[in-house]
Amino acid sequence: MDEGIDPAELPDQASLQAAVDAACRSAGLNQSAILCLRFANDDAVHALNKQWLGDDAVTDVLSFPMQDGPDFDPDESAGDIILAWPFVKREAERLGLEPHPHVFHLVIHGILHLLGYDHLEEDETKRMRSAEQRAMRALDLHDPYAGK
Repeated sequence: MDEGIDPAELPDQASLQAAVDAACRSAGLNQSAILCLRFANDDAVHALNKQWLGDDAVTDVLSFPMQDGPDFDPDESAGDIILAWPFVKREAERLGLEPHPHVFHLVIHGILHLLGYDHLEEDETKRMRSAEQRAMRALDLHDPYAGK
């Protein structure tokens, strides 16, 4: 965890694990993925985004897969997910959401990226959004794409 982040503000481990499990089930996996989840400050995420994706800006979530291809080995690490905690809190406020449910959506979104989902083309976007919505429903949380 990065400097300046108060662990007491973050979701508890059991709730984060439930989001991971829901994302994996929505992707058709029978078990949860192994991954690293990091809550970082905006500067750290900005630097990673610029270094690895060439985007000179902070963003809410970054995913770095450790596996390729359609075959996912659940006994190996799926990869890393990094959330810009200050950015996520501001984004949640702008969207009229509480921070924790927004974090759960971003964790689900990030895991789906680790599992090969994307949103570069329309059909991929529909597939990924559908999986996100299934996972969010399983957690009795808001539909992140209602009205879109």
